[in-house]
Amino acid sequence: MADEVVNDWPDRYLEKVGPRLGPRDAVCVLTHDAKFDVPAIVGALATSVGYLGVMGSRRTHARRLERLAEAGVGAEGIARLMAPIGLDIGARTPEETAVAVCAEIIALRTGRTAGSLRDTSGPIHGAG
Repeated sequence: MADEVVNDWPDRYLEKVGPRLGPRDAVCVLTHDAKFDVPAIVGALATSVGYLGVMGSRRTHARRLERLAEAGVGAEGIARLMAPIGLDIGARTPEETAVAVCAEIIALRTGRTAGSLRDTSGPIHGAG
């Protein structure tokens, strides 16, 4: 039930729609693949989106940060990334992860504080 299905590289698509994106818009990069996620993140950073979330483990994100630095992304751009993506609600399934991400977007939009995974350390999925 999608409003639109787009078959394009994320960075090219963001270049087209970027000028229309603003603080109430969100971009979530969920690829786990450098050939997609680095250009998509760079493209999203060129917009005014209010939320830029990136999925992946802390180890994956550390490697991604190195690639983003090589692509010229500075500290200000890195600070915009919500990674790991989502609130720390113990999500494990794709559906639960989607709820955690949507909750983080809502919290950011409304200026509320909530337990973001970005602000924690250690394994994303604790024992249990």
